[in-house]
Amino acid sequence: MISLIQLEYVVAVDTYRHFATAAEKCFVTQPTLSMQLKKLEEEIGVVLFDRNKQPVIPTAAGIRIIQQARQVLQEAKKIKLLADEEKQQVAGELRIGVIPTIAPYLLPLFAGKYKRKHPGIQLKVEELITEQIEEKLQKDLLDVGIVVTPLHNKSIGEQPLFYEEMMLYSNSEHPLIHQPVIQINDIASPEMWLLSDGHCFRHQVVNLCDLHELKSEELPFEYESGSLDTLTKIIDKEGGYTLIPELMSRELSIHKKEQVRQFHNIHPLREVSLVFTRQFAKTKMVALLAEHIQDSVPQHMLDKERGTVVEWR
Repeated sequence: MISLIQLEYVVAVDTYRHFATAAEKCFVTQPTLSMQLKKLEEEIGVVLFDRNKQPVIPTAAGIRIIQQARQVLQEAKKIKLLADEEKQQVAGELRIGVIPTIAPYLLPLFAGKYKRKHPGIQLKVEELITEQIEEKLQKDLLDVGIVVTPLHNKSIGEQPLFYEEMMLYSNSEHPLIHQPVIQINDIASPEMWLLSDGHCFRHQVVNLCDLHELKSEELPFEYESGSLDTLTKIIDKEGGYTLIPELMSRELSIHKKEQVRQFHNIHPLREVSLVFTRQFAKTKMVALLAEHIQDSVPQHMLDKERGTVVEWR
């Protein structure tokens, strides 16, 4: 008889691709974990992992069985959650992944309030790029992500939260500051500073401004950053400009806000959403999370019709 414990061991080995690490994460000894996996394989007549490879990898047959094991474990978790909801209890661990261009500006707005309102929920937040969030969601290492959508990933569910405008931030002496009207084609030049590759905001800027072939010879040096705050500080010293999201612009000092401009011919938006796997179980926690986030941002940011959503994939 296949047990849930055996399925947890299978999923752990697939997640960490290492028997010792999987055993540690499951709080058992490696011999115990290995014995239970061997017992399961003998019972179903299928070898799940190629133990001759390092790191350990699933066999062709194992891939499908492991995927089903993840779904079974997710469904099993729903039993406790449904019971808690019936008792009007919202409790448990909620693991959230947030991308770097959202985390510094959104988390302070809602995380503390959410925790105080629901003390039974243990929040665990990681700052990760989108691809890492997708991978961890599918391996059940995260419960939910806060990212820019659409992802066009059929295995990931999306719940839009708000729409923030993409704005121009430039050096205080740059000619764009004094230009009465700024259009998108005005900024498609080598003076544009960008985040490093892998950040969705970079890809949105590239798509919006058609910068695919742009070279940066006019910049004083090449710099790949994962921090918008770092880019704005470099721009203040070295010149040039970049695009920043609306929530970041709201945190700038009054003096710095004078260096922020909107576009005349378009209001580019990025869609910020909660994302989760299709078999996601912690429905009530996520519904409350969405409610707190939407209550924390300016109400005009809930309106998708105020601009044009810029895709990044």
